[in-house]
Amino acid sequence: QVQLVESGGGLVQAGGSLRLSCAASGSIFRITTMGWFRQAPGKQRELVAAAVFPGLQSTDYADSVKGRFTISRDNAKNTVYLQMNSLKPEDTATYYCNAVGQDYVRRPFDTWGQGTPVTVSS
Repeated sequence: QVQLVESGGGLVQAGGSLRLSCAASGSIFRITTMGWFRQAPGKQRELVAAAVFPGLQSTDYADSVKGRFTISRDNAKNTVYLQMNSLKPEDTATYYCNAVGQDYVRRPFDTWGQGTPVTVSS
């Protein structure tokens, strides 16, 4: 079993910043990708940012967050961060962490966190 624990969401004024964290734990052999998705009320879940492990060999961002959000990772802690700057009201959503990899017996996993809410007031 692989678990993801997210933290860092909250309420912030437009133009402000937040930093989300997501720590993976459990029977992890290898993580290949970790990323952040978000879902606003009445909308579909969308990719915000993703990073290929272990070396941030590639990153991917939604066009709407490029230049404002930065994904980073701590390989030793199996943790990924999302630094969100210049936040806008349209960034308001529940943010979900996702991890893809293999467990100790080489079974693939694709795991989601419980979500952390981000509210940006105007």
